[in-house]
Amino acid sequence: MKISREDIRNIAIIAHVDHGKTTLVDELLKQSGVFRVNQEVEERVMDSNDIERERGITILSKNTAVTYEGVKINIIDTPGHADFGGEVERVLKMVNGVVLVVDAFEGPMPQTKFVLKKALELSHPVIVCVNKIDRPEARPEAVMDEVLELLLELDADDDQLDSPFVYASAKSGIAMLEIGEEGHDMKPLFETIINHIPAPTGDPDASTQVLISTIDYNEYVGRIGVGKVDNGSIKVNQECMLVNAHDPDKCKKVKISKLYEFDGLSKVEVEEATVGSIVAISGIAGIHIGDTLCSPENPEPIPFQKISEPTIAMNFLVNDSPLAGQEGSYITSRHLRDRLFRELNTDVSLRVEETEDMDCFKVSGRGELHLSVLIENMRREGYEFAVSKAEVLYHTDEKGKKTEPMELAYIDVPDEFSGTVIEKLSQRKGELQNMSVAGNGSTRLEFSIPARGLIGYRGEFMTDTKGNGIMNTIFDGYGPYKGDMQYRKQGSLIAFESGETVTYGLFSAQERGTLFVGPGEKVYSGMVIGQNGKAEDIELNVCKTKKLTNTRASGSDDSLKLSPPRILSLEQALEFIDTDELLEITPKNIRIRKKILDPTARYRAKRNSGNN
Repeated sequence: MKISREDIRNIAIIAHVDHGKTTLVDELLKQSGVFRVNQEVEERVMDSNDIERERGITILSKNTAVTYEGVKINIIDTPGHADFGGEVERVLKMVNGVVLVVDAFEGPMPQTKFVLKKALELSHPVIVCVNKIDRPEARPEAVMDEVLELLLELDADDDQLDSPFVYASAKSGIAMLEIGEEGHDMKPLFETIINHIPAPTGDPDASTQVLISTIDYNEYVGRIGVGKVDNGSIKVNQECMLVNAHDPDKCKKVKISKLYEFDGLSKVEVEEATVGSIVAISGIAGIHIGDTLCSPENPEPIPFQKISEPTIAMNFLVNDSPLAGQEGSYITSRHLRDRLFRELNTDVSLRVEETEDMDCFKVSGRGELHLSVLIENMRREGYEFAVSKAEVLYHTDEKGKKTEPMELAYIDVPDEFSGTVIEKLSQRKGELQNMSVAGNGSTRLEFSIPARGLIGYRGEFMTDTKGNGIMNTIFDGYGPYKGDMQYRKQGSLIAFESGETVTYGLFSAQERGTLFVGPGEKVYSGMVIGQNGKAEDIELNVCKTKKLTNTRASGSDDSLKLSPPRILSLEQALEFIDTDELLEITPKNIRIRKKILDPTARYRAKRNSGNN
């Protein structure tokens, strides 16, 4: 018989990137008494990964739990960035409702639509939290109307259209039920969660069923499966069957060695958990996302949300440059292979394929940010490798026609820059679908554009809009192939010989374009040291010293003035490289190089490709 666990609520906090989800969770933790009164608590305590802290984004979904008036509220903080949508899709299976956080100024954004659509498809009740109401330019009434319009557009049912609205300032730690009320604490949000989100239900006497929705990884205990107990109960030392709805051949006998529940930010060991509890299970080697743990006498798997397919791929290769192996700890193909396949333990949206070349692996993901976070993590761990330019994954439709991934780009720019942005995106096969006045002297543009048209565009966009533009994109399915396009208008400046750069050689080189290197840096033949002002590649000798003569005065080189080199970040370098170039990644440096280092062989290859 099914029962309802009134002492538990399971919710996910969903939102567009930077609308304040993680700050909101911080406040719920603080006000539920998770921290001691005098405890030092850092901001965005849920963003535990270094890269998450630096970039101010959530990449991996996090579990936490708070207790309010005797009810345990399990909270999952999800990523807001489109590239990590795979994380959002699967955690929604663990919860019974969602809190949708919307910025009181920006209103619903592309990712708001994506995450809300996923929640509505699972018939989850929604609480709308209009956050940042203390912003000077906040417009909560208008945002409330926009959210209702979005719910209508996404075919929400009557109950979902009646979603309660809560107005909050997560930063100040206050929430209220009516605009204009004076807020004191987060109590109105806690009460709304308990009154509006249904308690989890299930049959405690039935056979065990636990669907694994997230995988955590710990070097000491290995893989940790996180999921909700749908039916029955689960105990330490219990024998279970590991099965999977999408993989009928998977049927493995396992034993539960350790069981945890979440309490605040920590995991607490428990002996048993029953219906509705969110648990973490360690000690099962082959556990994967989408697996179900069942009683051996009745192994019934629970169907699992199909994760969206990757749209973009790049090759990860063993570094074979003349400077290879000097800066990294892990440099062989075995190191690279093990690390990439280990990433599959926790990242469901990633694909890793071996190629005919033993030293090359094809890695596919949801977007440039998705793959750049993996690259950044690997270089911090001491890996040294090279990556190729990101390329989109094409499909073929039923008629045999080539199709490519399309994106919807929502762009807010000051009025004076809108013409430049429209022109640039039109050159990249973008089609302007809508143009409206966004207020404050800015324009909102909506484009449908091939995913490859956005590769390498973000840096250019920030330059064109003097850093004032905001661009949000979301995957919009596959569409007909839009034809060839040129990625880069300018060529590369290439080092002619190996050695160390000197001021004299750099001084004459800087007239040709923008340099990426300063004096005293190691370079090698075939390495890209700058961007040419014109379309073709040029080879330059930047290790060249001035020939000594009898009349040369000491200190004459001191008068040579070098412009500061342009130091590229990882994202900028990934955007810059062309299809015949690689990015050499080491823990200390990022270098751009030609795939073929030898100038004669490179010229021959280019000539042959031109003849084909």
